[in-house]
Amino acid sequence: TESFSAMDSDERRIVLVGKTGVGKSAAGNTILGREAFESELSPSCLTSECHKAKGNVDGRKVAVNDTPGLFDTNFTQEEVLNRIKMCISLSAPGPHAFLVVLQLGRFTQEEKDTVQMIQTTFGEDGAKYTMVLFTHGDQLKKQTIENFISESPDLIAIIRKCGNRYHVFNNEIKDPKQISQLLDKIDKMTVVNGGGYYTNAMFMKAEAAIEKEKERLLKEMEAQKQRELDKLRAKYGGRATREKCKVQMRYHYEARARAEKSNDFTSAPVGDRCSILFSLIFWGFCLAVDQQWTCTFNSKFLINSN
Repeated sequence: TESFSAMDSDERRIVLVGKTGVGKSAAGNTILGREAFESELSPSCLTSECHKAKGNVDGRKVAVNDTPGLFDTNFTQEEVLNRIKMCISLSAPGPHAFLVVLQLGRFTQEEKDTVQMIQTTFGEDGAKYTMVLFTHGDQLKKQTIENFISESPDLIAIIRKCGNRYHVFNNEIKDPKQISQLLDKIDKMTVVNGGGYYTNAMFMKAEAAIEKEKERLLKEMEAQKQRELDKLRAKYGGRATREKCKVQMRYHYEARARAEKSNDFTSAPVGDRCSILFSLIFWGFCLAVDQQWTCTFNSKFLINSN
């Protein structure tokens, strides 16, 4: 086993991500060995913001960040992703591990979309710091996790995207070994990553790659967009402002979605919803200058760049 002695005094920074109701908060409590987060078992206690808690676990300093659940119907996906991205700031100078929390026995399209969204958000560099954490391991009964995974091609693909790294928590037992084994796996992953962690610069790199492809696609679609705008002018004349803004916004969203899908790292098929979820928020401001209307769009990075 590779030594982690060079970082023994350092804090392990962990970010928990996943859909609502899979047990992220409970997993955080299990890792820290105390009730640091309100459990998701109660509908009134669902995580809506990023929360951070620290502890000393198995002789190691650990900081855990619990994030809002993806597909939470109380928030738009843009709001949820905004909060998750802000967790990088809470994990300053950067997390050593993204634990994608999945519940055994509930593997649906949303679970597949969850992993896809996390990897799209944090880019190819993010994959180096990602591990799947299965909760409710008691449901395996006498079956091994390896056999369980081998029976699902979709699950195999997800595990492969996460560098074949995974761990299982049994919610029915209070075995400290399952915590120390998880931390050992995180330590090993950190050693492979040269003792480093996921940085804001890596996030900006992932975002820049998608934006560059988006701009290329916008140029490619310019002629088609112009034809639509010409038709609107002919039909509505000076009253076409709102419709023209809608067309402009639609092309920006479409280009963004296509840019994400064309990314080599995120090219696995997922629901059409997933490509829209990661679109940045665009605001259309329609201005009239000498009876000539233009639409100006401002995009905002949903992350604290400090």
